[in-house]
Amino acid sequence: MTTQPNSQLHDHVPGGPLDEKWTRHKFDLKLVNPANRRKFEILVVGTGLAGASAAATLAEMGYSVTSFCVQDSARRAHSIAAQGGINAAKNYKNDGDSVHRLFYDTIKGGDYRAREGNVHRLAEVSRQIIDQCVAQGVPFAREYGGLLDNRSFGGAQVARTFYARGQTGQQLLLGAYGALMRQVGAGRVKLHVRKEMVDLVEVDGVARGIVTRDLTNGQFERWAGHAVLLCTGGYGNVFYLSTNAKASNVTAAWRAHKRGAFFANPCYTQIHPTCIPVHGEFQSKLTLMSESLRNDGRVWVPQDGGDGRLAAEISEGERDYYLERKYPSFGNLVPRDVASRNAKQVCDAGRGVGDTGQAVYLDFRDAIQRDGRDTIQARYGNLFDMYARITGEDPYSVPMRIFPAVHYTMGGLWVDYNLESTVPGLFVLGEANFSDHGANRLGASALMQGLADGYFVVPATIASHLAGRTLPPVDTSHEAFAEAEAASQKRFQALLAVQGSRTVDSFHRELGLICWNKCGMSRNRAGLEEALQSIRSLRAAFWQDVRVLGDARSLNQNLEHAGRVADFMEFGELMVNDALQREESCGGHFREEHQTEENEAQRNDEGFCHVTAWEHRDGDSEQQHTEELAFESVQLSTRSYK
Repeated sequence: MTTQPNSQLHDHVPGGPLDEKWTRHKFDLKLVNPANRRKFEILVVGTGLAGASAAATLAEMGYSVTSFCVQDSARRAHSIAAQGGINAAKNYKNDGDSVHRLFYDTIKGGDYRAREGNVHRLAEVSRQIIDQCVAQGVPFAREYGGLLDNRSFGGAQVARTFYARGQTGQQLLLGAYGALMRQVGAGRVKLHVRKEMVDLVEVDGVARGIVTRDLTNGQFERWAGHAVLLCTGGYGNVFYLSTNAKASNVTAAWRAHKRGAFFANPCYTQIHPTCIPVHGEFQSKLTLMSESLRNDGRVWVPQDGGDGRLAAEISEGERDYYLERKYPSFGNLVPRDVASRNAKQVCDAGRGVGDTGQAVYLDFRDAIQRDGRDTIQARYGNLFDMYARITGEDPYSVPMRIFPAVHYTMGGLWVDYNLESTVPGLFVLGEANFSDHGANRLGASALMQGLADGYFVVPATIASHLAGRTLPPVDTSHEAFAEAEAASQKRFQALLAVQGSRTVDSFHRELGLICWNKCGMSRNRAGLEEALQSIRSLRAAFWQDVRVLGDARSLNQNLEHAGRVADFMEFGELMVNDALQREESCGGHFREEHQTEENEAQRNDEGFCHVTAWEHRDGDSEQQHTEELAFESVQLSTRSYK
C-alpha cells in the first residue's frame, strides 16, 4: 500500500460562523424546480432509517425514486435493533442542554476526530427530527404532564435522549417505513425487495446506476439513474461476532470503493460495553443490551480476583464499582469506549465474573429498592424480558452479566459536506459514511445521524449534483452496465467453482477472531503486522478451499454469504493496515504503545489530527490520503470524564 499523506480532500464545508454554515449553505445550493424533479431518477440502496427517510422525503419532494431492500421487507432493516434512544438538543429537562452542548459532547466523545461543520449541522437538525417523528406518530415516552420524556446516555451530563422504552429504533423505523410506503402507494417510489447491490456503475466518471442480484432466483439486473444513494449500514460483521444482524455486510460499500469511492477511517470500530457475553465457540452473533440500562444499573466486579461466589454472597464492601470510583463526575455513564476499556481491564486482571471470567455485573438492586420494581419494569421491561429469555436468569433478582462487543462502525466511505463521495453522484448516508462520529460514537447518536441525513441533509444537497452537472441520458444498454454485470457474474461463478473442503462460515469465524484479537479493543504494532499476514494467508486459502453448496440460479444463502465474506477478507486487510498507520490511541482504539500513566488513551494531535481516506488502485493496492481536521470552535484537549 502506498502513502500520500499530504493529499487534500475537498470537504466543501462552507465558510463563516459555525452556527450559520448550514443555513447559508442551503441558500447557496442550486435548486431543482418542482416541475423538473420528476425527470430525475434517484436510486436508494438500503431501507433502514437513512434509506427509508431519504427515499420517502425525496419522493415527497417530487423526485422519481427506486428503492432497494436486501431483506423481504423494509421493516427488517437492522435499524430496528437500536434500543435506547435518539439524541436531540430540545432541552426539555431545562438542565442546560443546547445545540452547542450537543455539538461539543459529540466532538469530544469522538475524541476530536470528526469535522466541526458536519457535527454542528447534526446538532442543529436533531431538533427537527423529533418534531418530524412525533408528527409521524412515533410513540416516544412521555412525562406525567404529557411532554416528551428524556433520559441520559453515556458521554453527557444532561438528559437529551428521547426514547420509546427499549424499542426506539424499531419505532423510528416504523415511522420512516410508513412514510416510505405512503410514497410507494402513491407510485412515486418503486420498492424492490430481496435485491443485493453487487456493483456500482459509472459513466464518464459519474455514478449512474447499480447492478443487483435477485436473492430468490440469482438473476442479475441493471438499474440506471441520475444519482445513487448508498444507505447500507456498517461493516461490524467483519468481526463475525457482533451485535449486527447476520445480513449486515460491507459489500455495497466495498464495491463502490473499488469503483473509486475513498474509504475513510476503516479502523474505527465502536465497541459497545453492554452486551450479553459470548457463551460458546459456535455462537453466531451477540445481543446488545441498551446503554440506557446504565442510567439505573451499577457496574461492578469483586474486589479480589478469582472470587467465584454468587453476586448475592459478595458483600457491599467486597465490591468494586470501578466506573464510579475512577470517574466520579460521569460514573456509570462514561462514554462507551471508556466503559468498554475498563471492563476489559478488570477482566484481564482476573476479576471478571461468570463461567468464562469475561463479564462484569450490571446490577439493578439499588434502583429497584429506591424506585420500586414497577418503575424499573416500566422503563426497561422488554430489555429485562429479552435478557431473561436468552440467559435463563431473572435480572430483577440477580445482576445482569455484560461484556463489550463490536457494535457500530464510525469508518465508512468518505463524503464531503454534501454527503457526496469521491465518485460524483454517489451519496452515502448514515452508518455507511464516516462523517459525524470521529473515533467513537456516543450512544443515541446513530439514529440521530441516519434520520438527519435522510430527512434533512441529502434532500437539500442532492440538488448540487442534479442541477450543478450536465447529466446526459443513460440507460442500462450502456457498455458500462454490461461490464459491471459481467464482472459480478464472474465473481459469483468463481466462488462456486472452487469446490473446496471448508465452509464459508469457518473462514468467516477465523477472520473474525483475527480481527477481534489483533484489531479490536486493544492493539499493538506486532499484533497488527501479524494480523495482516494472517488475513492474506486466510484469503488465499479461502479462494483455494472454500466450498459453496448449491447453484447461482435459485435462493442460495450460502452463496450470498460467500460473496460477503470474500469482500470482508479484502476489507479486513485495509482495516488492519489503517490501524497500523494510526500511531495513537483515540476513542475506542487503544494502541498499547500510546497510553497515559493512568492507562488512558493518548492521542497524537500533531501527527494524526486528520481523516485517513484510502483510494483503491490497480490490483490490491491502496493509496492513503488525508483530510486535515481544523478546530475553530472547540479546543483540542485530553478527554476527561473524572
